[in-house]
Amino acid sequence: MKLLHNFIIDEHIKNALQEDIGFGDITTDYLVSKDEVITAKLNTRQDGILCGIDIAKRVFKILSGDVRFEKFFSDGDKIKKGDTLAVINGPARAILTGERTALNYIQRLSGIATETKKYQEAIGNCKARITDTRKTTPGFRMFEKYAVATGGARLHRFNLSDCVMIKDNHIQFAGSITNAVKKIRENLSHTHKIEVECDTIEQVKEAINAKADIIMLDNMNCDIMRNCVEIIDGKALTEASGNVTIENIGEIAKTGVDVISSSAIVAKAKTLDIALDM
Repeated sequence: MKLLHNFIIDEHIKNALQEDIGFGDITTDYLVSKDEVITAKLNTRQDGILCGIDIAKRVFKILSGDVRFEKFFSDGDKIKKGDTLAVINGPARAILTGERTALNYIQRLSGIATETKKYQEAIGNCKARITDTRKTTPGFRMFEKYAVATGGARLHRFNLSDCVMIKDNHIQFAGSITNAVKKIRENLSHTHKIEVECDTIEQVKEAINAKADIIMLDNMNCDIMRNCVEIIDGKALTEASGNVTIENIGEIAKTGVDVISSSAIVAKAKTLDIALDM
């Protein structure tokens, strides 16, 4: 799986199972004997982009090595309402106990991948790519970013140490964009890039002169954004951000920006309706 290593997945799942099971599944354990075996199907009740199928598999395998999980689709595949994604066979206790945790992963991640795909497709034939932000669920960022990538988008910073992003509050502390970039360059590793958030054309010109690597055009209308892209003229990577919606992303892309960042593909994504049917 891109981005996700098995040891990271397993550790996360074990914590999720510990949270959900507590001192034991008192419903399943009192109703179902240790020897009972069942077969269940993982079915989707909505169209979308699948994400998290192998994570769901790991949930059941961690609970019991005797679980057999046969999948018919892979992450990134388009799925349609009524599709059977996988057939699961094994100890009834493991399957019933792991059901909710497995669904939490696959429903959430498939929802994000599906929403991301919609935004990228709305861009049309323009060069821009949709990208995520750091507005993620605490403790779940790596999985959400994996879902964004599965949906066909680029990824923004993973954390604060990934890339410098000089925002309005930083500029206020430094006194100017020029001062901020200069001070950071004195200490920054050569492997890191500097991005500057700009609200006006004047700030864009200052960011260019300061030799910023990436210039964010923040909350600008499309006319001003198009003007800024012409002024930048390839001297820096351009990023549009702020109030991006599925309705206006196509027009934003036509301004010529390189990337369009939006928290909506994660924060506003609805879970995909996937169920475990006995």
